[in-house]
Amino acid sequence: MKRFEELFVELKDKIAAQDENSGTVKEFNKGKHFIGKKIVEEAGEVWMAAEYEGKEKTAEEISQLFYHLQVMMIANDLELEDVYKYL
Repeated sequence: MKRFEELFVELKDKIAAQDENSGTVKEFNKGKHFIGKKIVEEAGEVWMAAEYEGKEKTAEEISQLFYHLQVMMIANDLELEDVYKYL
């Protein structure tokens, strides 16, 4: 099981390495517009899962939303602390 902070470090490392086989690298390299569309898609899936698919599916969809949000953070050169100060 990964933690939020661990995932962020892993994603930053993948992007820095620019492994052409990495889905994370491919998403990052497509840019903020593409990443933003993924965030909107996943947010809708979170809502639908919460309404109709139960706790486990909702947790899964939230994890995917977290992932895409972190890719967007990296694309915007944000660190976790930049976001944490607003929580």
